[in-house]
Amino acid sequence: MPLDDNTLSIPGFDFEPPPADEPEPMAAPGEDDAHTPEPPRPINWNLLTAEEAQVEWLELNAWINWLRHTYGLSVGVIPPLWHRHPELIWELSALRQHWLSAYEPKQHGSAPIGWHRDFADAKQRLHDWVAACGTRLDSDRPTRQAAWPGEDPAPTVEESAITDRDEDFVQFVRDDIARRRAAEDAFYAQLAVDH
Repeated sequence: MPLDDNTLSIPGFDFEPPPADEPEPMAAPGEDDAHTPEPPRPINWNLLTAEEAQVEWLELNAWINWLRHTYGLSVGVIPPLWHRHPELIWELSALRQHWLSAYEPKQHGSAPIGWHRDFADAKQRLHDWVAACGTRLDSDRPTRQAAWPGEDPAPTVEESAITDRDEDFVQFVRDDIARRRAAEDAFYAQLAVDH
């Protein structure tokens, strides 16, 4: 088959090279480049606005679904109601940000092996926390809290059945967003009163 510079011809398929792009001018040092995505940043769940939290919850949930399927993780590492356990949220969120950083296009080629080394450590911590909090495939309970001397007794924890994990997640996120919006509204209302 004859080949020319513009087309590769295979019976039933025509391949044409992409059009030559004009090189983009390089930004001067210190200039913001609107085309460059920001590097992954740590997520502080205590400081997210309602809008930020909604995005982070959905992205974290999608990544965790990918992670548990890709690596065949058991419920003893990532349980269905991970979102109801702060210790799991913080660990999984940090692990996701670490993964995003390791696979960032400008990252060194060996960064993913560092992520996998840290992932092995994180799996052990997740397993320990899941065992301590008592969440399982078909039931969940809040993580038990110990009351220190002088504190009110810790509330009694009760197990509840998990009937629809996705429905529970959606409701959890809606409640979290509503709580954050109410806190934001109260903050801005107080600012209006103070000024």
